[in-house]
Amino acid sequence: MGWEGPAGANAAEERNLYTVDEMKALAGVLKLDNITCALRAPVYAEKHAGKDGRLFYGEGMVRTEAELARLELPDPHDDALYAEAEQFAANKGDYALCLSTRAGVFPTMLSMGIEAFSVALSEDRPFLEAVLDRYFDWSTAVVERICSMGFDVLVTTDDMAFKTGPFFSPKVMHEVVMPRYRRLAEKVTMPWVIHSDGNVAPFLDDLLTLGIAGLNPIEEGAMDIRAIKRQHGGRLCLIGNVDLNILSRGTPADVEEEVRRLVLDVGPGGGYIVASGNSLASYVRPENALAMGEATRKYGCYPLRA
Repeated sequence: MGWEGPAGANAAEERNLYTVDEMKALAGVLKLDNITCALRAPVYAEKHAGKDGRLFYGEGMVRTEAELARLELPDPHDDALYAEAEQFAANKGDYALCLSTRAGVFPTMLSMGIEAFSVALSEDRPFLEAVLDRYFDWSTAVVERICSMGFDVLVTTDDMAFKTGPFFSPKVMHEVVMPRYRRLAEKVTMPWVIHSDGNVAPFLDDLLTLGIAGLNPIEEGAMDIRAIKRQHGGRLCLIGNVDLNILSRGTPADVEEEVRRLVLDVGPGGGYIVASGNSLASYVRPENALAMGEATRKYGCYPLRA
């Protein structure tokens, strides 16, 4: 067990933060059994630098059909695009290798801006779908290539929800987003994990029809991981739920107790990977991130016991 998970919208955009050797060194410190290579389409939005190299997105740049020409994506059939991914695949060693990309929902929302995205849902659906198709077509071509390169897990990071509920209705999800996800699913030949912060429970039945292997990060306070385990534990690996408040404001002992309870409650029968209930944000206390890895090693061995 043990998974760092993608860093979501505050991470560097399409580039990797670390080389494969640096990622393996970091995985060793955090007691991870996997490393991640990121390959994401660029987002067309204002970008603002935050503390410690963090990236924050501002106003979208593709708000109208007239601005659609701004949305230029790298050629997904260009061999050079995959050079870094090939390095990761060739040098992964004993680690499981994850490919992190965005399917298309979140870059569409960021590039349009949440206001323009929301208005277009009711007033200019063809334009919104044109932006979605640009991103989904790109990610579908990338996924098809990546699935032949020796990666072990595909992770698509598309935030689709606030803590209280989704950004848009289940009807929009079913009619607009799912046909594009299904097109992507046709090219996926390895285990697929979908990442979204917030409460995606209203979308879960639809997402399960894609044949996904896992869901991340099952944010504490937004989703009930124990209820999801009872309902879907036989067909879905649950990844995450370690409370970010504890990781950022608690003690190592608090973190150990949080991991212990999650492993005992969600781990029986398998299908649970310990990870934070979001990303390992910059405000997480380093000693607590280390404690999460140590606690996973301590309690995550079968037979499970307190």
